[in-house]
Amino acid sequence: METALLRPRFPDSDPRWARTWDAAVAILMNNQRHVLSYKQRVLVEGAQYGGIWMEGAPQEGLVFAGLADYIPRWASQPTPQMIARANHTAFFALQREDGQIPAWMGSVAGAVGVGFGQIQMVVPIAATAWELAEQTKDEKLLISAYSASSAWDGWLRRYRDTRKTGLVEGFCTYDTGEDLSPRWKGMPSQCPNADARKCARVKGLPRLCPDLSATVYGGRIALAAMANALGKRAEADRWLTDAETIRRLIIEKLYCPEDAAFYDLDAEGNFVRVRGVAMTRVLGEHVLKLDIPSDRHIFDELWVRQIHNPKAFWAPYPFPSIALNDPTFSRPVPLNSWGGASQPLTALRTLRWMEHYGKHKELIHLMRQWVEAISRPDTPLQQIDPVTGEFSKPESPGYSPTALIYLEFIRRLQNLPADKSGTA
Repeated sequence: METALLRPRFPDSDPRWARTWDAAVAILMNNQRHVLSYKQRVLVEGAQYGGIWMEGAPQEGLVFAGLADYIPRWASQPTPQMIARANHTAFFALQREDGQIPAWMGSVAGAVGVGFGQIQMVVPIAATAWELAEQTKDEKLLISAYSASSAWDGWLRRYRDTRKTGLVEGFCTYDTGEDLSPRWKGMPSQCPNADARKCARVKGLPRLCPDLSATVYGGRIALAAMANALGKRAEADRWLTDAETIRRLIIEKLYCPEDAAFYDLDAEGNFVRVRGVAMTRVLGEHVLKLDIPSDRHIFDELWVRQIHNPKAFWAPYPFPSIALNDPTFSRPVPLNSWGGASQPLTALRTLRWMEHYGKHKELIHLMRQWVEAISRPDTPLQQIDPVTGEFSKPESPGYSPTALIYLEFIRRLQNLPADKSGTA
């Protein structure tokens, strides 16, 4: 085994930083596995999750690729860039002829297979594929990602816009990946017969979802960039037009000025008034444009009243999956719960929006809080209490997203100018 090319500068001389760093690296090396019959290794979610999910694996692969200088190498081991590529192409390889991309593949809850019973998307696979293809100058990935993501967008138009609103519909809890979220209380976990084209006959369904719609918006922006790179100017213009259409609809239909929050809109036209991290997912795809005065006003209201409000989402360890002052917030934190816990997946996704919206010091504070919490246990676990920073137990160790945010946040923190205090 070769040694890593670089070592980071840790916050101080306390040995816990290096100990946790080494544990996180070991997790990521151990979590490179084959899933199903796919010929290349992928970075699995880890811990009790022996597979990959579309909501997280592509972005996790992209972040892993950016850590290449810090990752040990074996002669037979794929590079982080190769892992990142496989965390995209594995999904494309199992895409159905009608355009549906699987929500997950591998091993979950003792079952091995591939999941088409929900859409479970958050960060657009088109966006991460485009970023990776651009960084690595991988034209083959660019071509395959454009084809697969275009077909996926077409599938969503056909099967997830049954109300013909132009927005994306949620049929079940797992569509958004928010297990045990009060946002979905009383709703089915999965679509009928494990078929994401089908919506259960339950009052309130289907819902118009701001986060799912934002994911499609971000995907269309990426598709426009890919089309331009491929010389498809007319297609690029069409993607941009379609992206702007859904962007405006998200703001017009799914933002509640009274609460300064984005909500689901149920089939009866009522807001599902549970304040959760779906609103940060809207920001993750830059739906709000600060050069548009009305958008800037919405962002400022959202930031002050929700995101940066210590009584709501700006907990000591941001961001809780449900606002602290929402009546549905759940504490003590149950296992694998989007009912209150601060999740590493949410922390990882902050890299997609906080700096974009000029919240540099707040991001620094968030990163410092997370690395401090992760450095306490010997091995990264899955979720933390947003108030105390304590990890939920018992849980299986070895969760890739937690390992990734530790390494990536430490890497970023070491390069900060001296005047960036990170106090918020």
